[in-house]
Amino acid sequence: LIRRAQANNEKIICFVTGVPGAGKTLVGLNIATSHREQSSTHAVFLSGNGPLVAVLREALTRDDVERRKREKLKITKAQASKPVKAFIQNVHHFRDEGLRDGEKPPSDRIVIFDEAQRAWTRRKAEQWMKSRKGIANFQRSEPEFLIEYMDRHPDWAVIVCLVGGGQEIGSGEAGIGAWIDACLNRFPHWHLAISERRMEAEYGAGEPVRRAVAHPRTQVFDDLHLTVSIRSFRAEKVSAFVKALLDCEEAEARSLLATFASRYPIVITRNLDAAKRWVREQMRGTERCGLLASSKAMRLKPHAIDVRVEADPIHYFLGDPEDVRSSFYLEDCATEFQVQGLELDWTCVTWDADLRRDREEWSFHDFRGSRWQSIHSEENRRNLKNAYWALLTRAR
Repeated sequence: LIRRAQANNEKIICFVTGVPGAGKTLVGLNIATSHREQSSTHAVFLSGNGPLVAVLREALTRDDVERRKREKLKITKAQASKPVKAFIQNVHHFRDEGLRDGEKPPSDRIVIFDEAQRAWTRRKAEQWMKSRKGIANFQRSEPEFLIEYMDRHPDWAVIVCLVGGGQEIGSGEAGIGAWIDACLNRFPHWHLAISERRMEAEYGAGEPVRRAVAHPRTQVFDDLHLTVSIRSFRAEKVSAFVKALLDCEEAEARSLLATFASRYPIVITRNLDAAKRWVREQMRGTERCGLLASSKAMRLKPHAIDVRVEADPIHYFLGDPEDVRSSFYLEDCATEFQVQGLELDWTCVTWDADLRRDREEWSFHDFRGSRWQSIHSEENRRNLKNAYWALLTRAR
């Protein structure tokens, strides 16, 4: 698709859907890396996930420094980090560059947006622009502005949207429908490439996708839906199991669990010390473990878990076993916001009373003052359920 865009001076937006974040992130990084190395046309990997950006940048920088040392080449960490920072960017910094000059196109012709469904709605973008940037009447969703920015190129450009299902965990997330609607309503000259699997309810974009498929500039490619998870390579059905569990589909969850339980062990205990001991006993070689909890898990404090204290993602995910700030120590706890798009080999998920089974369905709660209160907002309920989906699918 990228070669076609270059050859025909086309503008294409491509949606890659399917397996949990790690797989799509690797696909996106491979696309961006290959096109940065093979031509002068820059490609950039963008994410609104701050911890993911920080960890990827630090890991690639450390790797480059170590590689050059082995080759007897001198380079400082600051020097090694410069091209990495240009290659992997926070989507909000990329957007701000587009705001500085309303005419100038970005230097990159290929952009890969990680977790594109989490881009902001028009309302959230307007509020943020007014309060943080002093820009009144912004009147665009984040997807609409980002396509507009890329559309400044006079000839060709490619946008690759990496899309996850059931991963909205914050307020004001537009979903993939906002990207499709922006193309159809404002940029009809853009070509769309999509998989028909995007019709699935899990992605929440049924109607916009139907309109997209009917559009004369849309092409359907089955290969754009990734079906094999890289994260849980021992058990491809783990994500489906977690979804069935959270959808209260008990029979389906039991059936799926039986297919991988011997290869992907899941155990339950009310003894946190026993859980930590078990996780440590499972690790082999360079495998990594970590403690996870929902950002609303306010009553884990008696167990010395305070989710209000944010774990530093660089130390948490990259620190060695002797570093007390690392995940290995099972002291600092990462929430769905720090761990989104990242993973560990073994996880200890501490489940609080914010999400409870009440007969045959879930009961949603937020801790206010000195007691739990019911959550009534459908969006907040969805986000809490998706938070536990993220926590339960972080383990390799």
